[in-house]
Amino acid sequence: MRFRRMMQRALLRPVRAVPLAFLAVIVIGTLLLMLPIAHPGEVRPLAAAFTAVSATCITGLAVVDTATYWTPFGQIVIVLLTQMGGFGIMSAATLLALLVRGKLDLSGSLAAQTERQAATLGEVRRVLVRIGLLMFVCEAVVAVVLTGEFLRRGLGFFAALGHGIFFACMAFTNAGFSIKTDSLMPYVADAIIVWPMFAAVFIGSLGYPVIFELREKWRRPGHWSVHTRITFWGWLLLAAIGFVTFIAFEWTNPDTLGPMSVATKINAATAGAIMPRSGGFNAVDYAHINDETVIVTIVLMFIGGGSAGTSGGLKVSTFFLLGFVILSEIRGEPEVTIAHRRIGNEVQRQALTVALLSIGAVTVGTIALVMTTELPLQAVVFDVVSAFGTVGLSLGITPQLGAEGQILLMGLMFVGRVGTVTVASALALRARRRHYSLPEERPIVG
Repeated sequence: MRFRRMMQRALLRPVRAVPLAFLAVIVIGTLLLMLPIAHPGEVRPLAAAFTAVSATCITGLAVVDTATYWTPFGQIVIVLLTQMGGFGIMSAATLLALLVRGKLDLSGSLAAQTERQAATLGEVRRVLVRIGLLMFVCEAVVAVVLTGEFLRRGLGFFAALGHGIFFACMAFTNAGFSIKTDSLMPYVADAIIVWPMFAAVFIGSLGYPVIFELREKWRRPGHWSVHTRITFWGWLLLAAIGFVTFIAFEWTNPDTLGPMSVATKINAATAGAIMPRSGGFNAVDYAHINDETVIVTIVLMFIGGGSAGTSGGLKVSTFFLLGFVILSEIRGEPEVTIAHRRIGNEVQRQALTVALLSIGAVTVGTIALVMTTELPLQAVVFDVVSAFGTVGLSLGITPQLGAEGQILLMGLMFVGRVGTVTVASALALRARRRHYSLPEERPIVG
């Protein structure tokens, strides 16, 4: 009974419960990474804290080289932190999203106690078990494929197994850490390595509610919910735009795609379209990409992936929902409709609030980092958006930051991972209906 009451209180107070849970994991991870066994020399406390935050918030930004700075024990700690962060954010976001919708079972067979807005213990367990199984199965399949390929490339069994498990876990959780100094660059020509990782990033970033619904109704797209439709098709549309622009802007760049074969260019451009959605692996050196590619990548990183998944950012559903709001306003339509469904005004206000808060966080973070460093503005904006979107890509300035800059990025990673979920759910849970209407007035807009 006590656990039941604690769970109900936690679900009803996400602004407190979710951040505190992630802070606890970060503190434990920092302490583990500061152990002598985690690093052959003396571990810098700030480096340990930054890595713990980045791993728990499944971001992938690093101030030290993961491949050389940390021992195998330290790398195992990083993997465990990403697993806890990935499972935790998927679980918290899914439970809160389903709680807001008034049901905790996506098939509709289990009803939440809407009069209390609380989940029963059995429903919570069922959702958590399904999320855990999804993570395990996806990571295991990718790990087996990658291990076989690493064996073929000449690694010993245990080294190949370690590489396979590490990359599989980092891909599904969208964490982006690599035990190779150059991330995916050494493997960009190997489709057997990169494409399973692309698939893992895609599945992890879609979000558990979308994955579950696709599993049940993949043959009946006409029966998909509005959320699944705008998330799935919106994700693919943004990926296609990212692929085309990356190919167009980098095809002849001698420092990125220029020297590659056509097949390798396709692999690298696919990474350039998928990884900014929160995956964080880089198949080319982002310090040498063209300015046009930088702009497109920043936009993709800011939008992110699906809700209740391992990706960060504004979220695809929020972005396209606001797009439909704008389209309806341009057309002069009194209501916003998507797939023959009307979108309520409260949902529109929540999406607008999350979007403006996200823009505000990025703006404040950029100004603060510009004030504390002398780095180029373009690189600062890129890394700030990468931190807030929990992506992990960088133009190479993160290791150069001082203590103030590192702490600032730690805050942005935490806010980008935990803040958007808790704010969105808190706004929805606090929705109230007035039993009266005030006189209407129309301020001048534009």
